[in-house]
Amino acid sequence: MAIISSAIPLTGVPFPRSEYERRQINVLEAVANARLDALVVSAHGHLRYLSGYDGSGGYFAPFPLILVPGRPPTYVVREYDEHAVRAYCCIDDIVTYTHQPDFGTVCADVLRRLGLQGKRVGFELSCWNLAPADVSAIQTQLPDLKISDASRLVSSVAAVKGELELQCMRDAMRMTDLAMRTFQTSLRVGVTELEMAETIAAAIKADVNNTGGEVGLAPAATILFGERTKLPHGPATHHSISNNEPAFLEIGASKHGYAAGMVRCAVLGRHPEAESLHALAEEVIETLVAAIRPGTTAAAVDAAGREVLKRSGRKGVFRQRTGYLTGLHWTERGNLSLEPGAEDVLSAGMTLHMPNILRSESGYLIGAGAHVLITESGVEVLSSIPHTLHHA
Repeated sequence: MAIISSAIPLTGVPFPRSEYERRQINVLEAVANARLDALVVSAHGHLRYLSGYDGSGGYFAPFPLILVPGRPPTYVVREYDEHAVRAYCCIDDIVTYTHQPDFGTVCADVLRRLGLQGKRVGFELSCWNLAPADVSAIQTQLPDLKISDASRLVSSVAAVKGELELQCMRDAMRMTDLAMRTFQTSLRVGVTELEMAETIAAAIKADVNNTGGEVGLAPAATILFGERTKLPHGPATHHSISNNEPAFLEIGASKHGYAAGMVRCAVLGRHPEAESLHALAEEVIETLVAAIRPGTTAAAVDAAGREVLKRSGRKGVFRQRTGYLTGLHWTERGNLSLEPGAEDVLSAGMTLHMPNILRSESGYLIGAGAHVLITESGVEVLSSIPHTLHHA
């Protein structure tokens, strides 16, 4: 249920204030466990998770949210964006700066006011939206400030989702499934990638209009036909599909920023190379899903999938990580990845996307993905669309 907290129409935060306070408390517990005196949050996804505001105005300079145990959070934002921040967040203490060169001085003044000038403070040094020059400007003002890298602190807390977040994920996946079904039923000789994109968007819009929902497509969809399936993350064009060619779709719907992505492939007619590669991808996906359970490390799950590839003698067809944590702003750096050496321990309440995309000997990118919720006993596959290759 959306909670409107602003007099301006169609603004507010999507969850009750108590939900954001719960998240802030959990992050502050992690701050204490890391032996930090405070945390400066600057990654847009983390800002949205803790405050409701998506940080979109922060392209100009960082909009840090400062969390200190025993104190209400303080948001430092550009003066121009102040009213938007207040309209879309649940933070009361907002301090502004006017020009980009002012950022370091104003932020340092806030840290000084909070008594942090000689304390150990965590910054998200490895995340987007914080430049080395920004950190340097603060350090120049506060030479005794002890800066520590806390890039993964918020993401480690946000990895385990509450019920409100999981409902967003389920609603988003229902719309992703609609996009996939539309893709499969609309595939025909002569249809172009752009026409397919328009058909999918129209189906989503019709559903939203009929149900009054709040789900939309995430912007980065990949729709590729024929020889163009050799391109990773290629944009849709006027290229059309012919008989006996493969088709590739990676797409995700999103609700309140919680995205549920999925990969599915199809063949119009027959394409032995794509069919063979897809059969291997299906075996890998089934092995990965079976390997996921609470207490398992991310590296162990990754290894299970790579073992299938090794036994096949085709391990060179896979050139990426096995999967990653999903949810709110899943593209943040520092989020959990299923990859070699990853020591993160999986927990119930995490959602993972495993887009098992393989590259054939001649360069086609073909695969099958699974999007799962880790439960106390194993996993729940969120999508209702089978991961098998679709033949049109």
